[in-house]
Amino acid sequence: MNWQIKTGTKNLIKKTGIPDVYYFLQRSFKLRYARLLLNHFPLFYAQYRYKRTYGRKANLSNPVSFDEKLLWLMLFWRHPLKTECGDKYTMRNYVSNQGLAHLLPGLIGVYNKSSEIDFGKLPEKFVLKCTHGCGFNIICHNKAEFDIKEARLKLDKWMTIDFSKIAGELHYASMKPRIICEQFLDDLASDKPMDYKVYCFNGKAHCIMVAQGRDDRGHTDKFDIYSLGWKSKPPYYTSDSAEERDIPIPEAYDEIIVAAEALSKPFPYVRMDFYSICGKAVLGEMTFTPSGCIQNHYTAIAQITLGSLIQLPPQIK
Repeated sequence: MNWQIKTGTKNLIKKTGIPDVYYFLQRSFKLRYARLLLNHFPLFYAQYRYKRTYGRKANLSNPVSFDEKLLWLMLFWRHPLKTECGDKYTMRNYVSNQGLAHLLPGLIGVYNKSSEIDFGKLPEKFVLKCTHGCGFNIICHNKAEFDIKEARLKLDKWMTIDFSKIAGELHYASMKPRIICEQFLDDLASDKPMDYKVYCFNGKAHCIMVAQGRDDRGHTDKFDIYSLGWKSKPPYYTSDSAEERDIPIPEAYDEIIVAAEALSKPFPYVRMDFYSICGKAVLGEMTFTPSGCIQNHYTAIAQITLGSLIQLPPQIK
């Protein structure tokens, strides 16, 4: 669209107050272009997202930063174990095969669609999850006040979503959508327990992110990163950095670290997400592509330090 058309559109808007047609056409083109890349050219889509965030192309020929190496792993290391462990249902099989089934929350039911759920048979508190993505969670704190119709509508909508088509996270593409019902995790101090996210590199824990203030979808507004042993706070995170917090080391810390390292051995990088419930470690999920591998909330120090810990394996496509 040339400048005369653009100027004419702006003059028309000024006179009539109609919507900015130029803006919407431009936005529509960008969305169509992004969708084309996402559906057919995952490498170019990753570069498109990276450049929009950082203003430059990702160096995927010789990746250095944390984000660059995570993108490389997402695109070029398509190990089937990532899909198995990224799926919240099949992950349970992997964990059990490692002799660590006691870390898993109690499984109440598995369903292929919401209509299969008999809410009358569920306990007073429970958690429903779609297993093929992130943020597909419904937490029931009190069944007497629970909106079953709304829950079914949400679950039915989530079950239609191909999560690999949101940020190009390829390991989600072959997951079978399921709904699981798990036990409600009650730590007696809060109905939303803290989430301890252990950053692991080839079976070695490096640091722990503590997420608190979580909503029912799992979104969090407060993060703190601690070194191993809770000895210091590395300067890794930019958001909320001015707020001072002193979070005590979790009762299940030692068990969390031992379990995280045992389960993460096959992977160049995985974030092991745990809870500490009444002094016991409980595994929530295994995360391979946090924030779709583009995380501008990390500091430059974090990008270089964490990136240096990832040893890239031979490609698996």
